[in-house]
Amino acid sequence: MASDADYVEFIVDQIECRDRISYRKMFGEYAVYYDNKVVLLICDNRCFVKPTPGGRAHIGEVTEAPAYPGAKPSFVIEDRLEDREWFTELVKITARELPEPKPKKKKAKL
Repeated sequence: MASDADYVEFIVDQIECRDRISYRKMFGEYAVYYDNKVVLLICDNRCFVKPTPGGRAHIGEVTEAPAYPGAKPSFVIEDRLEDREWFTELVKITARELPEPKPKKKKAKL
């Protein structure tokens, strides 16, 4: 089941620094970016945050699961999504600890 746009908008609206957030539909699901870093995935109307040590410490007792078959486990966030301050801080911590995205290679002209 693909995620619906209303759920994606709800998740994105919970992040207080909206000007630094963007999202993109991929394969019927969504990737959410903070300053051009993928910080979370929304799959089957569930929120999966990329795992980081700081995120783990912020969450406390974490639930982990793959966002889709074959994916690495991520932190599943369900019961604290409406706590905007807590969720925003989790997104910021995650973004700080993730590496910068690799520059895209330019395609060679034939």
